[in-house]
Amino acid sequence: MKYNTLKIFRRRRIARRRNQTTEKAVQALIIGLMLILVLLVGCSYRMVPNETKIEYGTTETDSKNDKLQQKQSITQSWKWVK
Repeated sequence: MKYNTLKIFRRRRIARRRNQTTEKAVQALIIGLMLILVLLVGCSYRMVPNETKIEYGTTETDSKNDKLQQKQSITQSWKWVK
């Protein structure tokens, strides 16, 4: 009787391990497929410049040393295109 009980417990333990391994494999497969899907969808889109602004000018005099300050800036926005 004691031997049969140990045998049953051993079979349960092996079955649980096999089940856990299968669950991990299925989770890894699902994550991998999702990653491939995201990469394939992302490859069909590309970014292109939408608008570019260049600003250049002078501002009021600085109170410390009475010199004109120059302002220069470039701003660019992007958009997704198929």
